[in-house]
Amino acid sequence: MRLKVCGMRSPENIAALEILEPDYMGFIFWAPSKRYVSTATPPLKDSIKKTGVFVEASLDYIQSTMEEHDLKAIQLHGQETPAYCQIVSSWGVEVIKAFSVKDTFDFSQLQAYEEVCDYFLFDTKGKLPGGNGTQFDWRLLQEYPSQKPFFLSGGIGLEELPQLKALIKTKLPIYAIDVNSKFETAPGLKNTEAIKQLKDALNEL
Repeated sequence: MRLKVCGMRSPENIAALEILEPDYMGFIFWAPSKRYVSTATPPLKDSIKKTGVFVEASLDYIQSTMEEHDLKAIQLHGQETPAYCQIVSSWGVEVIKAFSVKDTFDFSQLQAYEEVCDYFLFDTKGKLPGGNGTQFDWRLLQEYPSQKPFFLSGGIGLEELPQLKALIKTKLPIYAIDVNSKFETAPGLKNTEAIKQLKDALNEL
């Protein structure tokens, strides 16, 4: 099971996390976020995909940011259209299209994105596009109609491990676990020891 750690900012914290080799490391390029990145980001090991998170951004902004930070994956966390996703995909990066879930979710909307995204991501609908620290009802995923692999996000911490392990053992095509606020000591600062515990637990599955 792959691991994505999102909302990184501090160079020292990034270096400490890099030692643990998560599969994806996310950087938020959305100004209202407490974890917004406005300065240079360090290069990462080839085994870690540097991921840029954007919300309703212009294509020019995404492209220039992708080149400046050497991004390998783009996570789109707004109401981006399939045509928009297709343009981003044409730049040779992985495209992760996020969808917000609360009490219900219309899975039929995914069909239009099947051919233009590499992965879907399901996060909890809240005040912000992401990083709200709350979990949606994972039972809704039993209605998932696709075989496209997806990232699972939204309020995942160590206390969710038993529930997480049970979900991973189902036939759902879960590709990666995406964590953020529940592993923070402050916005943008991750507890790397806690993340190591999570990574070790995922590696045992």
